Parts: sequence; C-alpha cells; structure tokens
Amino acid sequence: MFDTSDEIKVEINGYEIELQEGSTLEDAIRVSNAPYRKGTVVGILVERGDLKAEGSLEYTVRTSKGDFKIELDETPSPSKQRWVSSYGEYSDLPVRWVSKDAIAFGPFVSDTSSVRGNMEFKAFEIMFAAGGGDPGNTHLIFTRDKHVAEYGGPEEGAFAKVISGKHILLELGKNDRVLDIEPFIEWEQVGEHISTTDLSTRLEDGAKIFTYLEIEVDPEAPEGAEHLYAVTRDGVFNIDFVSTSFISDHRFQGELVTYENFEPRSAGSVFVRTVGYGSGKLFIATDDRTSTIMHSVVGHVVRGLQLAKMAKTGQKITVEKSPPSIMLPGISHLEAETEMAGMGVEIAREGYVEDDGFIVRQTPETTIDILREGKVTLTGVDPQHLVKVELYDELAPKTIDFFRHATEMQYKPVGVLPVLMTYDNTYIFKAEKEAEKYKEILPENTPRGKVSAAEIGVTNQAAKRAGMVGVKAEDSDLFGPTGEKFTNTNIIGKILEMDKLANLKDGDVMYVIESSLEEE
Repeated sequence: MFDTSDEIKVEINGYEIELQEGSTLEDAIRVSNAPYRKGTVVGILVERGDLKAEGSLEYTVRTSKGDFKIELDETPSPSKQRWVSSYGEYSDLPVRWVSKDAIAFGPFVSDTSSVRGNMEFKAFEIMFAAGGGDPGNTHLIFTRDKHVAEYGGPEEGAFAKVISGKHILLELGKNDRVLDIEPFIEWEQVGEHISTTDLSTRLEDGAKIFTYLEIEVDPEAPEGAEHLYAVTRDGVFNIDFVSTSFISDHRFQGELVTYENFEPRSAGSVFVRTVGYGSGKLFIATDDRTSTIMHSVVGHVVRGLQLAKMAKTGQKITVEKSPPSIMLPGISHLEAETEMAGMGVEIAREGYVEDDGFIVRQTPETTIDILREGKVTLTGVDPQHLVKVELYDELAPKTIDFFRHATEMQYKPVGVLPVLMTYDNTYIFKAEKEAEKYKEILPENTPRGKVSAAEIGVTNQAAKRAGMVGVKAEDSDLFGPTGEKFTNTNIIGKILEMDKLANLKDGDVMYVIESSLEEE
C-alpha cells in the first residue's frame, strides 16, 4: 500500500495540493503552475488558531457562472437585518427573470414590506422585492444598470451593492442560479506570515501560499483601467510605499488621470489619485477607507489580497488583470483581426488598410469601451512609416522615463513624434505631450568626443529648450542631436532604420516602436 506519511498538504492561491515533505516554494509553484513572475514576492501563512469574524459587511455570492462579492450598507435597515439573519436561506435560488437593467432570483417567502410606484436605482445595487406586494413571492433583485422601475420593494430600497465580480453579474442568464452565500472573512484564522522572494524556502504542512493578485477592472472607470493596465504592463505592482491601509506604486506619478468612479475604497479596492501632488499614483487598499473626490476607484482585487497585506516596501507583486488589456497598436491589421475574432469584437480598418498595415491608433481607445461596443476602428500606416528604436534603459533611465511619457509609449506600444524641423541632416521633434513639466530631465549620459549618426538625443534641463528630441544622419563632434552643446544633451538610444527618415519634412509624424517590443 502507498505510504503517504512523508507528504504534506499546502494551499496555493486557494487550491490545495500535495507535496513531498521538505518541498520548497519553487516546488509548489512548479507543481501548481501558479501565476508568478521571477523576482516578485510570495506570501506564506501558517495558521495557528481560529478567529471567528462577526458582523461582516461583505459576502461572497457563488453562482453557476462564478463568484461576486457584495457589501452591505452601513446604515441599519429592515432589509439589511433580514439579510444578516437569513442569507443562508437564499442558497440554490434560480433566476426568475432577467432584463438589461436587472436580474431577479427567487421566489421565496419573507416578511418584507413593499411600496407602490417607481424608484430610482443605480447600477449593481441589491434589494428585496415582493412581487405583487405578496411577501410569499419575494425575490432578490440585482440591478445591472442605472434605471427607474417598480419592483414592489421596501421603502428603504437597496440595502447593498456589488463591489467585485460585476462582470459575473452581467453574464448571468435565465438558466443560472445562486448556489451559495457566505460571509467574506479576510483572515479566518490567526497565524504567522512572511513575504519572501526566496523560492528555496521550505514549506510545512497546512501552509497557505499566495503568489499573485488578480485585479478585476471596474467597468465604471474605462480610462482609469487603462492607467492600471499601463502601470502594471510588465505584470508587476511595485510597492513604493506601505501604510496601515494601502500599498502604492509610484511609477506613473505626475500623470493626469480622469476622475470617473466615486465609491468607498473598501479593502481590495484599486484606485488612482487624479489631482494634486501624487496624481497618477496607483493604490491598493488593504483596509477600508472612505470615498474621496481625489481618488477614483478603477478596480478590485478578487484574489490574493492577503499578499498585498503581507508585502513590504521595495518588494514587487505579480499581478493579473481581468479582463486583459486590449492594446492593438503595435501589430498588423491581420494580427489584430485574428486576436479580436476570439473575443467576438468586430474590426473596421482606416488609413492604410492592407493586411500588413501597422496599427497606430484604436477607437475606442479603452478596453472597457471596446468590449462594451463589441467593435473597434483601427488606423493603420504603411510599415515604412514605423521606425524601430533601441533605448538605453541602463544608461539614461530618467530621460527615457520622460521620453516614454512624452510620446505616450508608457501607455501604448507605439510612440508619436511630430517633426518640428529638419535641417543639415538633422531631424528635430517635439512631442505633443509636455511631460517636461512634471518629469525631470537632469543631465544624464551626455556625449563625449562625438555623437554617432542615428543616436537619439534629448535636450536636458541645463538648456532652455528642455524636452526637444533630435537625431542626426551623420556623426558630429560639435553638437548633440538637438543642436545643443554636449553638456545640454542626453543620449537615450538610437534609430535602427535611419533610411525611413529620409522623406520626413516639417509637420510630418514619425511613429516609433521599441525593437524589443516589435520582436516579441
């Protein structure tokens, strides 16, 4: 008979696996195929005792399509009390009816009251409703859009709202059902926990392991979601600061983000500062915080919040987003059609429309709006108008950060550089976005002796024209690519296809893509 005495059981991202005694974090990640990026932190929790949470305001609703989470209103009401005392009775409820505005589960018997007349509802609210005023015909109503209707609900109206998993609610149909409801308890058991990047750490029986965060973007914040996608494009959340109630990533500090979504920053909320000092910072709430007019909620952590609570300043966390970003600039029309066919998104071409046309713009620009409309218009250019560049990240990191922000390459794979002037084998560009107003361009990687042809220069803050971008078609031992003295010039990379610049004239636009991205 097989001897299992030398095996241990651990839980990784909520799934239980069996390992040989003495196994390490690396073994657990390999066996489970868990999401993980090299160099990011892993959290380990070893439980030591039970802690029962009472009076929870958050509940997980499990359905035949997946789970979503709700949060009860803080204000006391008969509906809220009814839910707290009876939520366990609402398991195995079928969908009774569904519309574009709401979905109803039931019926069941309750003591709910009802009032006649229309009521106003916001999207993703929850209420009890007695059909025809009969408490024996009560339903749970989940709204899916802002609307006005008469459902026979109580005078207080909604008593809770959906805070994550909203896409699940939108996908539910008439053949679905609520399977189970349970209070959401963040830490059900007290234990010892660590966060580490050492994959040789040995595991003990019963350990809980967290390797990543899964963030669901909020459909109410399409532009904010793009900010989230851009900041975490590398699949990583950098922890630049830790407080008692949040962690934050400052890589895009200074970027202005549209304020879209005013809602409480409950634990797990992902939000961005939209005004003032610190605009562009991305936050993950590790404890409940109130709404503010300076922070727009752009998503919610639906898996792995424990890891965010364990991690420390200077560490990095693996992040996955749902839905994944739709960013088609940087590929051809033919590649885009293949990619979008699997998502049911219709494509229209404009500009250079041949299959090899290189996409430089998508309309709508945001993933949420594309999915909502089910179609996207793609603007293509002749591949001869796209120029590959190599950037010297290690030699001029600060200036390249400016360059990516100015050309919007921090958000998109393809950068835009309008031609300001051309003269004597010199091309001068001025980005439309004035990133020099919030990004420093201190002297960095200034040339010595000569500047080689095709090298890209940026005028630094030692000169009045800081932020200008230039390139020369010939070597020069007198001036930098922007026509400035060497001390006023930062070299950030080189053009790999100089022949494509030959026909550029004042007012034209040069599209650039990093060679490393183009080759992926």
